[in-house]
Amino acid sequence: MRRILTALLLAAALPVATYAQQSDRLPLAKLIPVEAGDASVTRKLFGHVAAKETVDLAFQVGGQVVRLPVVEGNPITEGDLIAQLDLEPFELSLEQARVEKQQADRTLERLRKLEGNAVSQVSVEDAETQANLAGIAVRNAERSLEEATLEAPFDGLVARRMVANFASVSAGTPVVRLHDLSELRVEIDVPEVLFQQAGRDPDIELFATFPASDERFDLTVREFNAETSDIGQTFRITLAMPPPDDLIVLPGSSVEVTATLRKPGAAITIPKSAVVMSNDGQPYVMLFTPDDDAAAAGTVARTPVTVEPTNTGRVRVLGGIEEGQEIVASGAAGLKDGDRVARFGTFPE
Repeated sequence: MRRILTALLLAAALPVATYAQQSDRLPLAKLIPVEAGDASVTRKLFGHVAAKETVDLAFQVGGQVVRLPVVEGNPITEGDLIAQLDLEPFELSLEQARVEKQQADRTLERLRKLEGNAVSQVSVEDAETQANLAGIAVRNAERSLEEATLEAPFDGLVARRMVANFASVSAGTPVVRLHDLSELRVEIDVPEVLFQQAGRDPDIELFATFPASDERFDLTVREFNAETSDIGQTFRITLAMPPPDDLIVLPGSSVEVTATLRKPGAAITIPKSAVVMSNDGQPYVMLFTPDDDAAAAGTVARTPVTVEPTNTGRVRVLGGIEEGQEIVASGAAGLKDGDRVARFGTFPE
């Protein structure tokens, strides 16, 4: 009876020993199945916030600043007073221009009455010219008086006061910097490859997140530079979003932009380690074909593939292999076309 049991145990162990010997003889290969998943492409980019419009406001006339009521960081409404020059010199100039206009009008009227007797037509025409010039001087003085007061051209935020009160400024000297925050702009630099892939595809989803909040804010493309930057070969894209209600976001703030490009169908992605570059620069993988249903061992075949990079540590396969097949996950460079290998196990995702 003991001999019978011994014989049965030896017979049961024989296949295991045979497989172990076979595995010892064949190189081991880590294999993964080829699987298709979501075809969307997601990229994370970092940028900064900008105002819809930033304006350095300045007087169009020179003078001494006597009123500067704005406070840096405070909101301001369209039409609010920003700064004002000393008005007395402009009021005096306007008064002088009006007096000179009255004098020119009286002179013209007197010469017209005497025209044809003691006054020539040329003298009358010269008086008309002087009256017109005096009228222009009045309008210039009125405009200078108006421009001595600086008002907000839109609702915005006072970013910076650039002069002190009671300082003397010349025409065109910036006085206050004003941000239009009715719409926030987000500026990002996009790599050339991603810019070409996305183009004007309407199936791009864009949203922004800020360091102080986990909330996501939808973004809309407003414009993009048609030239690359001198450094980095990137394109500047300007996105837009409404200002958040419960979050203070100012120009210059950092922002993370997530861009998702939706593509139809499913996509195959594999680890970068599974792709080998040939001497001529063509990528390929080692495709595994099992010997039998047990799939413990099989043959690998060098299979060219078309791939594109992703930002997930994997590559997207555009052609060459199909879903359901198995490939060597790592170490494919050490194998040759037609080599037989033994399965080491499933390569973890």
